Amino acid sequence: MSVLEFAVLAPFSLFVIINPLSTVPLFLAMTPNDPPETRVRMVRIACVVAALIILVFALTGQFIFTIMGVGLPAFQIAGGIILFFIAFEMVRATRQRPRLTEEEEELATEKEDIAITPLAVPLLCGPGAISTVIILQTQAHTIGHTGVLLAAVVLVYFAIYWILKASAHGGEWLNPILLRVMRRLMGLLFSAVAVQFVVNGVLSLLG
Repeated sequence: MSVLEFAVLAPFSLFVIINPLSTVPLFLAMTPNDPPETRVRMVRIACVVAALIILVFALTGQFIFTIMGVGLPAFQIAGGIILFFIAFEMVRATRQRPRLTEEEEELATEKEDIAITPLAVPLLCGPGAISTVIILQTQAHTIGHTGVLLAAVVLVYFAIYWILKASAHGGEWLNPILLRVMRRLMGLLFSAVAVQFVVNGVLSLLG
């Protein structure tokens, strides 16, 4: 895969799997009494923390494989299958499963500051995002690819910051129908990315 192709794949994959648009309603529900300034501060802290966590996994993916004794093709196939099921749920017309339990949502609403948890982890930096960045790291074969991956992480969380910052001032601009359409479109596109991960893993095994 060329650096240019990787530069398109990396930010797209991360943005779709994190899906910040689905986080907006929950974020507003957890901060009903907070002024916009406080919400923006929470978003800023959450994005920085989540980005740092993802950057760590982007840099240590190969080391993790070495410790666990897992081959790269096996992880690509397993990760691709997991990501495909996530994409499939996005495409389905059923109601999205909450990322937090009712007890966690109630606790988050009562907390004075939700920046670290649950906003940063697990909403903006969950298992899907971690799996995605590790899979991308296995495909970063050159210094150029690695640089693109790190830049993609920063770019994605910068975009997420501005999306959540805009929502912090009310969120009236969010149309439920538009959110559903965008969610299904992202799921369809991301399913193709997940299938490509599996194909790459199978080709590596056969090669």
